[in-house]
Amino acid sequence: MTLIKSISGIRGTIGGRVGQSLSPLDIVRFSSAFGSWLKTKSMNKKVIIGRDARISGKMVSDLVSSSLLALGLDVIDLGLSTTPTVEMAVALEKAAGGIIITASHNPIQWNALKLLNQFGEFISATDGEEVLTLAENETFSFVEVLKLGKYSIDNNYTHIHIDKILDLPLVDVEAIKKANFSIVIDCVNSTGGIFLPILLEKLGVKNVLQLYCEPNGHFPHNPEPLPENLTHISTEIKKGKFDLGIVVDPDVDRLCFVCENGEMFGEEYTLVAIADYVLKHKKGNTVSNLSSTRALRDVTLKAGGKYTASAVGEVNVVSAMKATQAVIGGEGNGGIILPELHYGRDALVGIALFLTHLAKFGKSVSMLRAIMPNYHISKNKIELTPEIDVKQILSAIKNKYAKEQINTIDGVKIDFENEWVHLRASNTEPIIRIYAESATQATADFLANKIIEDIKEILHG
Repeated sequence: MTLIKSISGIRGTIGGRVGQSLSPLDIVRFSSAFGSWLKTKSMNKKVIIGRDARISGKMVSDLVSSSLLALGLDVIDLGLSTTPTVEMAVALEKAAGGIIITASHNPIQWNALKLLNQFGEFISATDGEEVLTLAENETFSFVEVLKLGKYSIDNNYTHIHIDKILDLPLVDVEAIKKANFSIVIDCVNSTGGIFLPILLEKLGVKNVLQLYCEPNGHFPHNPEPLPENLTHISTEIKKGKFDLGIVVDPDVDRLCFVCENGEMFGEEYTLVAIADYVLKHKKGNTVSNLSSTRALRDVTLKAGGKYTASAVGEVNVVSAMKATQAVIGGEGNGGIILPELHYGRDALVGIALFLTHLAKFGKSVSMLRAIMPNYHISKNKIELTPEIDVKQILSAIKNKYAKEQINTIDGVKIDFENEWVHLRASNTEPIIRIYAESATQATADFLANKIIEDIKEILHG
Protein backbone atom coordinates (compact mmCIF):
# COMPACT_ATOMS: atom_id res chain seq x y z
CA MET A 1 0.00 0.00 0.00
CA THR A 2 1.10 3.57 -0.66
CA LEU A 3 0.79 6.97 1.01
CA ILE A 4 2.34 10.04 -0.61
CA LYS A 5 2.43 13.28 1.37
CA SER A 6 3.46 16.26 -0.71
CA ILE A 7 3.10 20.04 -0.83
CA SER A 8 0.11 19.60 -3.16
CA GLY A 9 -1.87 17.31 -0.83
CA ILE A 10 -2.06 13.72 0.29
CA ARG A 11 -2.55 10.75 -2.02
CA GLY A 12 -2.64 7.04 -1.39
CA THR A 13 -4.31 3.68 -1.72
CA ILE A 14 -7.35 2.68 0.29
CA GLY A 15 -6.83 -0.14 2.78
CA GLY A 16 -3.83 -0.85 4.97
CA ARG A 17 -2.04 0.46 8.01
CA VAL A 18 -2.08 4.02 9.31
CA GLY A 19 0.74 6.04 7.80
CA GLN A 20 1.29 3.49 5.05
CA SER A 21 -1.92 4.02 3.07
CA LEU A 22 -4.72 6.56 2.83
CA SER A 23 -6.33 5.47 6.07
CA PRO A 24 -9.24 7.24 7.82
CA LEU A 25 -6.83 8.53 10.47
CA ASP A 26 -4.51 9.98 7.83
CA ILE A 27 -7.46 11.65 6.08
CA VAL A 28 -8.68 13.22 9.34
CA ARG A 29 -5.17 14.33 10.31
CA PHE A 30 -4.45 15.96 6.97
CA SER A 31 -7.91 17.57 6.63
CA SER A 32 -7.55 18.98 10.14
CA ALA A 33 -4.11 20.34 9.35
CA PHE A 34 -5.34 22.05 6.19
CA GLY A 35 -8.43 23.44 7.92
CA SER A 36 -6.27 24.77 10.76
CA TRP A 37 -3.95 26.38 8.22
CA LEU A 38 -6.93 28.04 6.49
CA LYS A 39 -8.04 29.52 9.81
CA THR A 40 -4.67 31.27 10.15
CA LYS A 41 -5.00 32.78 6.67
CA SER A 42 -8.60 33.97 6.57
CA MET A 43 -11.47 35.10 8.76
CA ASN A 44 -13.80 33.48 6.23
CA LYS A 45 -15.14 30.19 7.52
CA LYS A 46 -16.36 28.76 4.18
CA VAL A 47 -14.59 25.79 2.60
CA ILE A 48 -15.72 24.22 -0.69
CA ILE A 49 -15.38 20.47 -1.20
CA GLY A 50 -16.26 18.19 -4.10
CA ARG A 51 -15.30 14.74 -5.35
CA ASP A 52 -15.00 12.53 -8.36
CA ALA A 53 -17.07 9.33 -8.56
CA ARG A 54 -14.53 6.78 -7.35
CA ILE A 55 -15.92 4.20 -4.93
CA SER A 56 -14.08 5.50 -1.86
CA GLY A 57 -15.12 9.09 -2.54
CA LYS A 58 -18.15 9.31 -0.26
CA MET A 59 -16.27 7.78 2.67
CA VAL A 60 -13.33 10.14 2.23
CA SER A 61 -15.64 13.14 1.73
CA ASP A 62 -17.50 12.40 4.96
CA LEU A 63 -14.23 12.24 6.89
CA VAL A 64 -13.00 15.49 5.33
CA SER A 65 -16.21 17.43 5.97
CA SER A 66 -16.52 16.17 9.56
CA SER A 67 -12.94 17.22 10.30
CA LEU A 68 -13.56 20.70 8.91
CA LEU A 69 -16.84 21.08 10.80
CA ALA A 70 -15.05 20.07 14.02
CA LEU A 71 -12.68 22.99 13.45
CA GLY A 72 -15.61 25.40 13.25
CA LEU A 73 -15.44 25.79 9.46
CA ASP A 74 -18.54 25.86 7.27
CA VAL A 75 -18.53 23.26 4.50
CA ILE A 76 -20.23 23.78 1.14
CA ASP A 77 -20.31 20.36 -0.53
CA LEU A 78 -20.66 20.24 -4.32
CA GLY A 79 -20.92 16.45 -4.14
CA LEU A 80 -20.08 14.71 -7.42
CA SER A 81 -18.19 17.42 -9.23
CA THR A 82 -15.00 18.17 -11.16
CA THR A 83 -11.69 19.68 -10.16
CA PRO A 84 -12.20 22.84 -12.27
CA THR A 85 -15.75 23.27 -10.94
CA VAL A 86 -14.56 23.23 -7.32
CA GLU A 87 -11.78 25.67 -8.24
CA MET A 88 -14.29 28.09 -9.74
CA ALA A 89 -16.68 27.71 -6.80
CA VAL A 90 -14.00 28.66 -4.28
CA ALA A 91 -13.38 31.94 -6.08
CA LEU A 92 -17.05 32.70 -6.75
CA GLU A 93 -18.07 31.94 -3.15
CA LYS A 94 -15.09 33.94 -1.83
CA ALA A 95 -14.31 30.94 0.35
CA ALA A 96 -11.23 30.47 2.50
CA GLY A 97 -10.16 27.52 0.35
CA GLY A 98 -11.22 24.17 -0.98
CA ILE A 99 -10.52 20.44 -1.05
CA ILE A 100 -11.05 18.26 -4.10
CA ILE A 101 -11.34 14.57 -3.28
CA THR A 102 -9.87 12.85 -6.30
CA ALA A 103 -6.83 10.83 -7.30
CA SER A 104 -7.20 12.19 -10.82
CA HIS A 105 -5.82 9.64 -13.32
CA ASN A 106 -4.78 7.06 -10.70
CA PRO A 107 -6.51 3.63 -10.68
CA ILE A 108 -9.56 2.71 -8.63
CA GLN A 109 -7.73 1.84 -5.37
CA TRP A 110 -6.32 5.36 -5.06
CA ASN A 111 -7.79 8.55 -3.65
CA ALA A 112 -6.40 11.93 -2.68
CA LEU A 113 -7.04 15.39 -1.31
CA LYS A 114 -6.13 18.30 -3.60
CA LEU A 115 -5.80 21.56 -1.68
CA LEU A 116 -6.93 24.98 -2.93
CA ASN A 117 -6.25 28.47 -1.61
CA GLN A 118 -8.74 31.35 -1.48
CA PHE A 119 -8.34 31.97 -5.22
CA GLY A 120 -9.36 28.44 -6.12
CA GLU A 121 -5.78 27.63 -7.13
CA PHE A 122 -3.48 24.90 -5.84
CA ILE A 123 -1.57 26.02 -2.76
CA SER A 124 2.07 27.04 -3.18
CA ALA A 125 5.11 25.02 -2.13
CA THR A 126 5.58 27.26 0.91
CA ASP A 127 1.95 26.87 1.96
CA GLY A 128 2.15 23.15 1.40
CA GLU A 129 5.15 22.85 3.70
CA GLU A 130 3.21 24.67 6.43
CA VAL A 131 0.31 22.23 6.08
CA LEU A 132 2.66 19.24 6.17
CA THR A 133 4.25 20.57 9.36
CA LEU A 134 0.85 21.03 10.99
CA ALA A 135 -0.12 17.48 10.04
CA GLU A 136 3.17 16.03 11.30
CA ASN A 137 2.98 17.82 14.66
CA GLU A 138 -0.82 17.52 14.98
CA THR A 139 -0.92 21.14 16.12
CA PHE A 140 -4.62 21.70 15.66
CA SER A 141 -7.44 22.28 18.09
CA PHE A 142 -11.13 21.52 17.64
CA VAL A 143 -14.00 23.81 18.70
CA GLU A 144 -16.66 23.37 21.37
CA VAL A 145 -20.02 21.92 20.40
CA LEU A 146 -21.84 25.25 20.05
CA LYS A 147 -19.16 26.49 17.63
CA LEU A 148 -19.21 23.57 15.21
CA GLY A 149 -19.32 24.54 11.56
CA LYS A 150 -22.36 24.31 9.30
CA TYR A 151 -22.72 21.82 6.45
CA SER A 152 -24.64 22.56 3.24
CA ILE A 153 -24.98 21.02 -0.22
CA ASP A 154 -24.88 23.08 -3.42
CA ASN A 155 -25.90 21.39 -6.67
CA ASN A 156 -25.93 24.55 -8.79
CA TYR A 157 -22.30 24.69 -9.86
CA THR A 158 -22.63 22.23 -12.71
CA HIS A 159 -24.69 24.79 -14.61
CA ILE A 160 -22.82 27.83 -13.25
CA HIS A 161 -19.54 26.44 -14.58
CA ILE A 162 -20.96 25.50 -17.98
CA ASP A 163 -22.83 28.79 -18.40
CA LYS A 164 -19.63 30.77 -17.76
CA ILE A 165 -17.93 28.74 -20.49
CA LEU A 166 -20.76 29.47 -22.91
CA ASP A 167 -20.41 33.21 -22.17
CA LEU A 168 -16.76 33.30 -23.32
CA PRO A 169 -16.27 35.37 -26.50
CA LEU A 170 -14.12 32.65 -28.09
CA VAL A 171 -16.83 29.99 -27.67
CA ASP A 172 -19.14 30.14 -30.70
CA VAL A 173 -22.24 28.07 -29.94
CA GLU A 174 -23.89 28.89 -33.26
CA ALA A 175 -20.87 27.69 -35.23
CA ILE A 176 -20.83 24.43 -33.27
CA LYS A 177 -24.58 23.92 -33.82
CA LYS A 178 -24.19 24.54 -37.54
CA ALA A 179 -21.37 22.01 -37.79
CA ASN A 180 -23.78 19.29 -36.58
CA PHE A 181 -21.04 17.16 -35.05
CA SER A 182 -21.45 13.48 -34.21
CA ILE A 183 -19.36 12.71 -31.15
CA VAL A 184 -18.41 9.71 -28.99
CA ILE A 185 -17.47 10.44 -25.37
CA ASP A 186 -15.70 8.28 -22.78
CA CYS A 187 -16.08 9.53 -19.21
CA VAL A 188 -14.60 6.48 -17.45
CA ASN A 189 -17.71 6.16 -15.22
CA SER A 190 -16.87 9.29 -13.25
CA THR A 191 -18.20 12.82 -13.05
CA GLY A 192 -17.49 13.63 -16.69
CA GLY A 193 -20.57 11.48 -17.30
CA ILE A 194 -22.61 14.20 -15.58
CA PHE A 195 -20.93 17.28 -17.03
CA LEU A 196 -20.06 16.39 -20.64
CA PRO A 197 -23.58 15.49 -21.82
CA ILE A 198 -24.93 18.75 -20.36
CA LEU A 199 -22.14 20.80 -21.93
CA LEU A 200 -22.55 19.20 -25.35
CA GLU A 201 -26.32 19.66 -25.26
CA LYS A 202 -25.90 23.37 -24.48
CA LEU A 203 -23.36 23.63 -27.31
CA GLY A 204 -25.99 22.27 -29.69
CA VAL A 205 -24.41 18.84 -30.27
CA LYS A 206 -27.32 16.46 -30.78
CA ASN A 207 -25.67 13.20 -31.82
CA VAL A 208 -23.62 11.91 -28.88
CA LEU A 209 -22.72 8.28 -28.18
CA GLN A 210 -22.01 7.94 -24.46
CA LEU A 211 -19.46 5.37 -23.28
CA TYR A 212 -18.98 4.82 -19.55
CA CYS A 213 -20.99 7.82 -18.43
CA GLU A 214 -22.55 6.32 -15.29
CA PRO A 215 -20.74 7.98 -12.35
CA ASN A 216 -20.41 4.81 -10.24
CA GLY A 217 -16.63 4.80 -9.86
CA HIS A 218 -16.13 1.43 -11.53
CA PHE A 219 -13.52 2.43 -14.07
CA PRO A 220 -13.92 0.18 -17.16
CA HIS A 221 -10.25 0.66 -18.06
CA ASN A 222 -7.18 2.39 -16.70
CA PRO A 223 -8.51 5.95 -16.19
CA GLU A 224 -5.42 7.72 -17.52
CA PRO A 225 -6.39 8.94 -21.03
CA LEU A 226 -3.49 7.34 -22.88
CA PRO A 227 -3.81 5.58 -26.29
CA GLU A 228 -3.38 2.08 -24.85
CA ASN A 229 -6.38 2.68 -22.57
CA LEU A 230 -8.71 4.02 -25.27
CA THR A 231 -9.22 1.04 -27.57
CA HIS A 232 -13.01 0.90 -27.07
CA ILE A 233 -13.74 4.47 -28.15
CA SER A 234 -11.34 4.09 -31.06
CA THR A 235 -13.20 0.98 -32.23
CA GLU A 236 -16.61 2.66 -31.89
CA ILE A 237 -15.46 5.61 -33.98
CA LYS A 238 -14.12 3.31 -36.67
CA LYS A 239 -17.45 1.43 -36.77
CA GLY A 240 -19.67 4.50 -37.01
CA LYS A 241 -19.73 7.80 -38.84
CA PHE A 242 -18.43 10.08 -36.10
CA ASP A 243 -16.55 13.33 -36.37
CA LEU A 244 -14.46 12.82 -33.25
CA GLY A 245 -14.14 11.26 -29.83
CA ILE A 246 -13.70 13.09 -26.51
CA VAL A 247 -12.08 11.51 -23.44
CA VAL A 248 -11.64 12.95 -19.96
CA ASP A 249 -10.07 11.61 -16.78
CA PRO A 250 -12.05 10.98 -13.54
CA ASP A 251 -11.91 14.58 -12.26
CA VAL A 252 -12.26 16.22 -15.70
CA ASP A 253 -9.11 18.33 -15.74
CA ARG A 254 -7.40 16.32 -18.48
CA LEU A 255 -8.70 16.09 -22.04
CA CYS A 256 -7.83 14.21 -25.19
CA PHE A 257 -9.43 13.74 -28.60
CA VAL A 258 -9.77 10.87 -31.04
CA CYS A 259 -9.81 11.58 -34.77
CA GLU A 260 -12.66 10.57 -37.11
CA ASN A 261 -10.58 7.59 -38.29
CA GLY A 262 -10.13 6.24 -34.75
CA GLU A 263 -6.54 7.43 -34.43
CA MET A 264 -5.42 9.44 -31.43
CA PHE A 265 -5.17 13.21 -31.87
CA GLY A 266 -2.45 13.09 -29.20
CA GLU A 267 -2.89 14.39 -25.66
CA GLU A 268 0.16 16.62 -26.19
CA TYR A 269 -1.70 18.32 -29.04
CA THR A 270 -4.85 19.11 -27.05
CA LEU A 271 -3.19 22.27 -25.71
CA VAL A 272 -1.36 23.00 -28.98
CA ALA A 273 -4.54 23.00 -31.10
CA ILE A 274 -6.57 25.04 -28.63
CA ALA A 275 -3.74 27.52 -28.11
CA ASP A 276 -3.43 27.88 -31.89
CA TYR A 277 -7.11 28.84 -32.01
CA VAL A 278 -6.87 31.27 -29.07
CA LEU A 279 -3.73 32.93 -30.45
CA LYS A 280 -5.44 33.54 -33.80
CA HIS A 281 -7.98 35.73 -31.99
CA LYS A 282 -6.03 37.02 -29.00
CA LYS A 283 -2.35 37.90 -29.25
CA GLY A 284 -0.25 36.95 -26.26
CA ASN A 285 2.09 34.55 -24.51
CA THR A 286 1.80 30.88 -23.59
CA VAL A 287 3.19 28.52 -20.92
CA SER A 288 3.53 24.76 -20.62
CA ASN A 289 5.81 22.58 -18.51
CA LEU A 290 9.22 21.14 -19.28
CA SER A 291 7.74 17.74 -20.19
CA SER A 292 5.41 19.17 -22.84
CA THR A 293 5.89 19.23 -26.61
CA ARG A 294 7.88 21.90 -28.41
CA ALA A 295 4.91 22.34 -30.73
CA LEU A 296 3.34 24.91 -28.38
CA ARG A 297 6.52 26.97 -28.58
CA ASP A 298 6.35 26.80 -32.39
CA VAL A 299 2.73 27.98 -32.72
CA THR A 300 3.31 30.71 -30.11
CA LEU A 301 6.36 32.13 -31.85
CA LYS A 302 4.54 31.98 -35.20
CA ALA A 303 1.71 34.05 -33.69
CA GLY A 304 4.17 36.64 -32.37
CA GLY A 305 4.01 35.62 -28.73
CA LYS A 306 6.54 34.46 -26.15
CA TYR A 307 6.67 30.88 -24.92
CA THR A 308 7.80 29.92 -21.40
CA ALA A 309 8.50 26.44 -19.97
CA SER A 310 7.80 25.95 -16.26
CA ALA A 311 8.47 23.16 -13.79
CA VAL A 312 5.93 20.33 -13.94
CA GLY A 313 2.79 20.87 -11.87
CA GLU A 314 -0.26 23.06 -12.30
CA VAL A 315 0.82 25.50 -9.58
CA ASN A 316 4.11 26.08 -11.42
CA VAL A 317 2.41 26.57 -14.77
CA VAL A 318 -0.05 29.04 -13.23
CA SER A 319 2.78 30.97 -11.55
CA ALA A 320 4.61 31.29 -14.89
CA MET A 321 1.39 32.27 -16.67
CA LYS A 322 0.79 35.10 -14.24
CA ALA A 323 4.40 36.26 -14.49
CA THR A 324 4.26 36.39 -18.30
CA GLN A 325 0.59 37.42 -18.58
CA ALA A 326 -0.05 34.37 -20.75
CA VAL A 327 -3.41 34.19 -22.54
CA ILE A 328 -3.43 30.38 -22.44
CA GLY A 329 -1.31 27.63 -20.93
CA GLY A 330 -1.41 24.15 -19.54
CA GLU A 331 0.35 20.83 -19.63
CA GLY A 332 1.05 18.21 -22.26
CA ASN A 333 -1.15 15.70 -20.45
CA GLY A 334 -4.22 17.37 -21.96
CA GLY A 335 -4.57 20.14 -19.38
CA ILE A 336 -5.96 23.49 -20.61
CA ILE A 337 -5.73 26.65 -18.51
CA LEU A 338 -7.63 29.69 -19.78
CA PRO A 339 -7.09 32.65 -17.39
CA GLU A 340 -10.15 34.42 -18.76
CA LEU A 341 -12.22 31.70 -17.06
CA HIS A 342 -9.98 30.67 -14.14
CA TYR A 343 -6.43 29.57 -13.36
CA GLY A 344 -6.94 25.82 -13.40
CA ARG A 345 -6.81 22.93 -15.87
CA ASP A 346 -10.30 22.59 -17.29
CA ALA A 347 -11.37 19.93 -19.78
CA LEU A 348 -14.82 21.49 -20.20
CA VAL A 349 -13.57 24.82 -21.51
CA GLY A 350 -11.10 22.88 -23.64
CA ILE A 351 -13.96 21.00 -25.29
CA ALA A 352 -15.89 24.19 -26.04
CA LEU A 353 -12.85 25.92 -27.54
CA PHE A 354 -11.78 22.88 -29.58
CA LEU A 355 -15.26 22.36 -31.05
CA THR A 356 -15.41 26.05 -31.97
CA HIS A 357 -11.98 25.77 -33.60
CA LEU A 358 -13.01 22.62 -35.49
CA ALA A 359 -16.30 24.15 -36.64
CA LYS A 360 -14.56 27.23 -38.02
CA PHE A 361 -11.76 25.12 -39.55
CA GLY A 362 -14.43 23.29 -41.54
CA LYS A 363 -12.43 20.13 -42.07
CA SER A 364 -11.76 16.87 -40.22
CA VAL A 365 -9.98 16.42 -36.90
CA SER A 366 -7.18 14.48 -38.59
CA MET A 367 -6.66 17.35 -41.05
CA LEU A 368 -6.53 19.80 -38.14
CA ARG A 369 -3.87 17.62 -36.52
CA ALA A 370 -1.94 17.49 -39.80
CA ILE A 371 -1.38 21.26 -39.90
CA MET A 372 0.16 21.27 -36.40
CA PRO A 373 3.98 21.15 -35.95
CA ASN A 374 4.82 17.45 -35.88
CA TYR A 375 6.72 15.97 -32.94
CA HIS A 376 6.56 12.59 -31.22
CA ILE A 377 6.91 11.94 -27.50
CA SER A 378 7.95 8.73 -25.79
CA LYS A 379 6.57 8.55 -22.24
CA ASN A 380 8.14 6.03 -19.89
CA LYS A 381 8.54 5.39 -16.18
CA ILE A 382 10.66 3.42 -13.74
CA GLU A 383 9.09 2.09 -10.54
CA LEU A 384 10.88 3.30 -7.43
CA THR A 385 11.94 1.05 -4.56
CA PRO A 386 13.17 2.27 -1.15
CA GLU A 387 16.81 1.64 -1.98
CA ILE A 388 16.78 3.82 -5.13
CA ASP A 389 18.41 7.22 -4.59
CA VAL A 390 16.63 9.48 -7.09
CA LYS A 391 18.90 12.46 -6.45
CA GLN A 392 21.96 10.35 -7.14
CA ILE A 393 20.47 9.08 -10.41
CA LEU A 394 19.59 12.57 -11.62
CA SER A 395 23.01 13.90 -10.65
CA ALA A 396 24.77 11.09 -12.52
CA ILE A 397 22.68 11.67 -15.66
CA LYS A 398 23.39 15.40 -15.47
CA ASN A 399 27.11 14.72 -15.29
CA LYS A 400 27.03 12.21 -18.13
CA TYR A 401 25.41 14.73 -20.48
CA ALA A 402 27.11 17.85 -19.13
CA LYS A 403 28.13 18.97 -22.63
CA GLU A 404 24.47 19.36 -23.65
CA GLN A 405 22.02 22.12 -22.63
CA ILE A 406 20.83 21.13 -19.14
CA ASN A 407 17.83 22.48 -17.20
CA THR A 408 17.50 21.46 -13.53
CA ILE A 409 14.53 23.51 -12.31
CA ASP A 410 12.54 20.24 -12.16
CA GLY A 411 14.55 17.06 -12.30
CA VAL A 412 16.94 17.05 -15.26
CA LYS A 413 16.02 18.09 -18.80
CA ILE A 414 18.58 17.58 -21.55
CA ASP A 415 18.06 19.62 -24.71
CA PHE A 416 19.81 18.23 -27.76
CA GLU A 417 19.77 20.02 -31.10
CA ASN A 418 16.67 18.29 -32.47
CA GLU A 419 15.21 16.48 -29.44
CA TRP A 420 15.04 16.50 -25.68
CA VAL A 421 14.67 14.14 -22.73
CA HIS A 422 13.28 14.97 -19.29
CA LEU A 423 13.73 12.90 -16.11
CA ARG A 424 11.92 13.70 -12.89
CA ALA A 425 10.42 12.01 -9.85
CA SER A 426 6.62 12.02 -9.93
CA ASN A 427 4.75 14.00 -7.29
CA THR A 428 1.79 11.61 -7.41
CA GLU A 429 3.29 8.13 -7.82
CA PRO A 430 6.46 6.34 -6.61
CA ILE A 431 8.09 6.48 -10.06
CA ILE A 432 10.66 8.31 -12.14
CA ARG A 433 9.18 9.64 -15.37
CA ILE A 434 11.35 9.65 -18.49
CA TYR A 435 9.91 11.65 -21.39
CA ALA A 436 11.69 12.14 -24.71
CA GLU A 437 10.63 14.05 -27.83
CA SER A 438 11.91 13.99 -31.39
CA ALA A 439 10.75 14.36 -34.99
CA THR A 440 9.94 10.62 -35.21
CA GLN A 441 8.51 8.14 -32.71
CA ALA A 442 11.37 5.74 -33.33
CA THR A 443 13.98 8.36 -32.44
CA ALA A 444 12.05 9.45 -29.35
CA ASP A 445 11.74 5.84 -28.17
CA PHE A 446 15.43 5.22 -28.86
CA LEU A 447 16.44 8.29 -26.86
CA ALA A 448 14.20 7.35 -23.93
CA ASN A 449 15.49 3.78 -23.92
CA LYS A 450 19.08 5.04 -24.02
CA ILE A 451 18.44 7.07 -20.87
CA ILE A 452 16.71 4.11 -19.21
CA GLU A 453 19.79 1.97 -19.94
CA ASP A 454 21.96 4.72 -18.46
CA ILE A 455 19.85 4.63 -15.29
CA LYS A 456 20.15 0.83 -15.08
CA GLU A 457 23.92 1.12 -15.31
CA ILE A 458 23.90 3.70 -12.52
CA LEU A 459 21.71 1.47 -10.34
CA HIS A 460 24.03 -1.49 -10.86
CA GLY A 461 27.02 0.52 -9.76
